[in-house]
Amino acid sequence: MKDLPTLRCSMLATPPAFVPLIDFPVPAPSPAETLTFLFHRGRLLLRTQDLALPSAGQVAALDVDLTRAQPVGLWQGRYCQALWCDDEALPDASVEWRGLRSLFNVLDDGFVGLASRAAQLAEWARSHHYCGVCATPMVRLPGERCFKCLGCGMLAYPRISPAMMVLIRKGDQVLLALHKHSPSYRYSPLAGFLEAGESVEEAVHREVMEEVGLRVHNLRYFMSQSWPFPHSLMLAFTADYLDGEIRLDENEIAEARWFGPGDTWPEASSSVSISALLVQAHRPPQPE
Repeated sequence: MKDLPTLRCSMLATPPAFVPLIDFPVPAPSPAETLTFLFHRGRLLLRTQDLALPSAGQVAALDVDLTRAQPVGLWQGRYCQALWCDDEALPDASVEWRGLRSLFNVLDDGFVGLASRAAQLAEWARSHHYCGVCATPMVRLPGERCFKCLGCGMLAYPRISPAMMVLIRKGDQVLLALHKHSPSYRYSPLAGFLEAGESVEEAVHREVMEEVGLRVHNLRYFMSQSWPFPHSLMLAFTADYLDGEIRLDENEIAEARWFGPGDTWPEASSSVSISALLVQAHRPPQPE
């Protein structure tokens, strides 16, 4: 495996200098000093001309309830907040809605990583305005990233869905698959969400058997990544092939095959994803 610092692809993550905040800062910063990540159905509001965050005046021009804002943190000396908008209508062409995927390799990875964090917080607040048990309005608890129902006491934390990813090695070959439901529809390692009561290692064995009919062993943890589509925590592993012949789950996998030193390797599924980093770390050297 290549040393991680030598790999040529970056990975979506919040900037190293970012400081997360759970509570609102006191005293409250002025609107002009606040960076607002405003979303509508997962799309971020940006200035059309330079794809920067909207100004305080541009945010104020929208029909947005600013009391809904959730603290995100401090970045480059400025307070960041997350907010959502119920109406996608815009006052003029100076701003536009942009999907986060459309910003990959267009804007700074750290900025997109921070926007991804804000998107998950905005969606958490939007979807927990009322209690899912008794429909009572929820209230924000101080000192915690949590909403509480004053009617039945239900607590709601931001949703995080763990998912495994595994690159299977067979000698100098690795297994890559075309996942039918992938937005990019490119070859990538196998992946899947954990079931209730299941360890991540159990999920690796189950998903590999279900999707390609193989057994693996020698699982080794690679690294993790927060992935905001919609609220995943990707836990990446490598594993060695043990036995079996490739047998596809036709509901999930379009094709799966082994790639080795003499093969033409497919383009990475996303240059900022842990999938690309995992594959590149185990890809054999390419001829100059």
